[in-house]
Amino acid sequence: MSPRSFIVALALCIAIPASARAPKLPGVGAAMQDAITHNEIAGAVTLVVGPDKTLHVESTGYADLASKRRMTPNTLFWIASMTKPVTGTAILMLQDEGKLRVSDPVAKYIPEFAALKTPSGKPANLTIAQILTHTSGLGEATGPAAKEARTLADLVPIWLAAPMQYEPGEKWRYTQSGINAAARIVEIVGGQSFDAFLEKRLFKPLGMDDTTFYPSASQRARLATAYARNKDTGLLEVVPPRAEFGPRDKPPQGNGGLYSTPRDYARFCQMLLSGGTHHGRRYLSAEAMKFLSTPQTGALPTGFFQGGAFGEYGSNYGWGIGTCVLKTPHDGVAAVLSPGSFGHGGAWGTQAWIDPAKGVAYVLMVQRSNFPNSDASVVRGAFQKAAADALSRK
Repeated sequence: MSPRSFIVALALCIAIPASARAPKLPGVGAAMQDAITHNEIAGAVTLVVGPDKTLHVESTGYADLASKRRMTPNTLFWIASMTKPVTGTAILMLQDEGKLRVSDPVAKYIPEFAALKTPSGKPANLTIAQILTHTSGLGEATGPAAKEARTLADLVPIWLAAPMQYEPGEKWRYTQSGINAAARIVEIVGGQSFDAFLEKRLFKPLGMDDTTFYPSASQRARLATAYARNKDTGLLEVVPPRAEFGPRDKPPQGNGGLYSTPRDYARFCQMLLSGGTHHGRRYLSAEAMKFLSTPQTGALPTGFFQGGAFGEYGSNYGWGIGTCVLKTPHDGVAAVLSPGSFGHGGAWGTQAWIDPAKGVAYVLMVQRSNFPNSDASVVRGAFQKAAADALSRK
């Protein structure tokens, strides 16, 4: 090749956007475009990763409809409850270091919990495992005092002032306060704020540079706009950001405070898919991964598919430390996943599911606020089915 030909070829390579060279599974983009056409979402970023490589990444539609700003793999999303597996991971990192056990009483680290009584008047004796598996019965932080909280420590007396919901271990009920109590334990045992712990121990080593509780101005410029579907017109309408998440004067809430990008969260999924390691560095031991990825809730029905509207599939799920675990696949969104798949969704439609048996993780990033059930959304189902079908043909 002549020098001139080489320069021309190099220029052409540079001119091609990175997204154009990224691998794409056939059918996924079309499935997302169909969801956009039917006003389910304004746009989406979809990723499928293996333990050490990206199998698919594709951006479809808009991050903001009014300005016609396109979705990209670097678009920022409020990932809401997809923060919970990160909180579980932080606790298990401390367990690996011998600084706590998930069987420990919460009161060992937050002494005020020693006075907590169950509805029957017995000492609650809540464990870390119970607050991370939604089986504690702990009351929620609500009202003006919760809105004024500036730190996780500020929330402790508010949780304890609320009546307990049920006897510990009696049932599964999604409980935000328990996850935030676990984040507070990370602060106490780890000796620094929850956000600082995650930045130092998880985000920076994994290269999750855009994952934060407190987006900067430049990051906010990449934030996807949230939409709700108007039940009368069927059109998408802008939804304002949640006031309790994002500002610097709010606590770093382990239940749902994180913002992230598709590429960042995919790195976290790859670490879990690889059994707690990523690029030669171990983050979680094999024992810790078992706590995270296998049910800790016995035979209790759990999850968001309980009730007739979603198929009465509570017994198909269990709860790990901060994660939802699929015991037995069922019709609908779980049909393409293997037994033992685990993950979590977010309030605004984001989803991440790790399938160790097949060696893949599915990451869906959208911002739709009023899905009847984020976990059961038609968008999640269409993405996972299209991706799984394409992988099966490879």
